[in-house]
Amino acid sequence: MSSTTFSKVLVANRGEIACRVIRTARAEGYRTVAVYSEADAGALHVRQADQALCIGPPPVRESYLSIDAVLRAAVASGADAIHPGYGFLSENAAFARAVQAAGLVFIGPDPHAIEQMGNKAAAKRLMLNAGVPCVPGYQGADQSDKTLIAQAREIGVPIMVKAAAGGGGRGMRLVADLADLPAALATARSEAANAFGSDELILERAVVEPRHVEVQVFADRLGNVIHLGERDCSIQRRHQKVFEEAPSPAVDAALRERMGAAAVAAARAVQYVGAGTVEFLLDREGRFYFLEMNTRLQVEHPVTECITGQDLVAWQLAVARGEPLPLTQDQVRLQGHAIEVRLYAEDPQADFLPQSGDVALWRPPAGPGIRVDHGLASGQAISPYYDPMLAKIVAHGATRDEARRRLLGALRATRVLGLPTNLGFLMAAAGHEVFAAGAATTAFIGHHFGPKQLQARAPGTRVLAAAAALCFDTTSYRGAQAGWRSNGPARWPMDLAESECRHAVYVTVRGPGHLHVELDGGVAHDIELGAADSADRPLSIDGLHTRVTAMAAGGSLHLALDGCVATFDDVTYAPPRGSEQAAESTISAPMNGRVLAVLVQAGDAVTKGQRLAVLEAMKMEHQLVARRDGVVERVAVRVGDQVATRAVIATLVEAAAPV
Repeated sequence: MSSTTFSKVLVANRGEIACRVIRTARAEGYRTVAVYSEADAGALHVRQADQALCIGPPPVRESYLSIDAVLRAAVASGADAIHPGYGFLSENAAFARAVQAAGLVFIGPDPHAIEQMGNKAAAKRLMLNAGVPCVPGYQGADQSDKTLIAQAREIGVPIMVKAAAGGGGRGMRLVADLADLPAALATARSEAANAFGSDELILERAVVEPRHVEVQVFADRLGNVIHLGERDCSIQRRHQKVFEEAPSPAVDAALRERMGAAAVAAARAVQYVGAGTVEFLLDREGRFYFLEMNTRLQVEHPVTECITGQDLVAWQLAVARGEPLPLTQDQVRLQGHAIEVRLYAEDPQADFLPQSGDVALWRPPAGPGIRVDHGLASGQAISPYYDPMLAKIVAHGATRDEARRRLLGALRATRVLGLPTNLGFLMAAAGHEVFAAGAATTAFIGHHFGPKQLQARAPGTRVLAAAAALCFDTTSYRGAQAGWRSNGPARWPMDLAESECRHAVYVTVRGPGHLHVELDGGVAHDIELGAADSADRPLSIDGLHTRVTAMAAGGSLHLALDGCVATFDDVTYAPPRGSEQAAESTISAPMNGRVLAVLVQAGDAVTKGQRLAVLEAMKMEHQLVARRDGVVERVAVRVGDQVATRAVIATLVEAAAPV
């Protein structure tokens, strides 16, 4: 086959994805073009590319998902190849066709393969014909509720409802009782239609507490198809991966050979070209079942790169040039172990609710065996329009335990301040005995990190005392001598707010940078503050020397100390808070987002837990419910409105007493 040449690659993606592709493309000698929405004008991927073009406003449908906008950017920049990254248009067959029709090189699989594997129903039928093991279920054309309910009765519960066109946990519901199936079908359809433009569903028997194991496959245009081992992606929340590792602790050489052969057969069945991932569920008895095929590079590809020593983006570029794969199956060697975690802007204490806001400080870890893929910078805004993943932190070691120890060290060294993240959860999960033993399944978070375990722990007294000292020290009207009076040092009362908690403290100045802090319960600490070194500051607490990382931003103090990351506000002179009942009467947006549905109107009587509205933000639908019984006094939004965090959606009043 003749070779294909190109010299300038446009990356049709954003954030860490675009940064990752740009890094290898430039190393391979290609010029690079970034595209960005108005919300991403200052993003890192824009600065790293040789050229960049704005392709539209923040909503993805008007920018990153706009085929016309991306192709116009390619023409305007003179790019002759497009790499779709992963997510957005990467698995859109119409996009791949449009790229090729424009005379450009699409660095990815052929459109027919994307189409065949992009629909779960069609893909499953194809895999059954190819002899690949599949989970029993229904993937037929009749999408009526009557047929789906009848099929579900035959399959039996528990059962999974899935969007045929999607992935990433959207349009997916687990049903344990058939009485709940109609509601699950309705919400899955709505989410699937909004996320993927199709409300087609499939049903599958739920495999109880499986492992999620996927196989990396690669194919060239000369007919060579190989696999590069497996990855274990079992630790998930809301069906989205949080931890990934390679190789899987549950897979031995014999099972690897069988799963690898099935994955290669799946790729051959669609005449696959390029990088792809065949995902399987692995049950307790060692049986595996085809789940889906992702026709793109995966978020978790770094762990495969670590254990194979290969650059998979470089492989994609080579395949796009028409070259043979760099290795044969016999030449693939797996060395050591690698673990990746996804750092998200989300609040684990609020059911991992995605968060938006500004990153006051970002400092990734470094060290032997540590790799961080990210698109972040201090001061950057995390937009409500896109996925809340901030970075991928990867550790590689000779053994799994070495990789895990390095990962824990890297997480302890990670500094991200300014908005809630799952960093504390990642440290707790990586240190959990079940994960350490390599025994985690898809039930890991549900079993070991339920609401009680995820409850926010109050900062220790050392952290609280340090926060009080820093707040006092950085308040200009107090100053170093403000604590002194003619009859000795003054005892300053302070009121600090941290999350929903308020802490009464007293600060006494005993000398420049030397503060005595008294807390509730009679606990006191002596704090000595050293000179600030960027965001890091030497600190002595009761004579024990350490360092605190702290940033003042948005009127708050953000700090990291003793493994705790917290945000404090000096509310000493703030007005008193409203009553709890008043707070429960106002339904507010948990984050910036778009109103998908308004389910009530003024005058409606509602009960506690009743859905009032649906908000779409960060690629998810969020159900806004009444926190008490009452009557809707006012609805403040309409369908389609874009609302800010804490914007009022509706208000309630007490129901009138019966006469």
